[in-house]
Amino acid sequence: MNDTGQRRIRVLLAKPGLDGHDQGAKIVARAMMDAGFEVIYTGLRQTPEQVGRISLEEDVDVIALSSMAGSHLPFCRKLKPLLEENGLQDKLWLIGGNLPAQDHDALRELGFKGIFPTGSKLDAIVAYIRENVREHVA
Repeated sequence: MNDTGQRRIRVLLAKPGLDGHDQGAKIVARAMMDAGFEVIYTGLRQTPEQVGRISLEEDVDVIALSSMAGSHLPFCRKLKPLLEENGLQDKLWLIGGNLPAQDHDALRELGFKGIFPTGSKLDAIVAYIRENVREHVA
């Protein structure tokens, strides 16, 4: 609970696939924690199955991926049905990192509402989560 008696927003932050670059993800995780969110950081090299399982087990409000390796579309295509099978389609799905503009529409079609390319402002990510997570009241 936060100071106002509301349940804190729970965010899963995962590094998909073979992506070995997590400095940006750690900076984003810290900004989210500083904003009062509870952050579950999975660490590197997560499979779609792991992300789906952890999202369900941790009862998160937000499922966020940080991808720098360019494999975001194949990963997200595998992740979407797993999240849906687990009843997680109502959660806020975000992705950030090295995301070429030509991939944004495909990511949105897959259910990723928030798309934050490299260079996105931390305040913008936090504000987007606050504005789009409805289930954070006690």
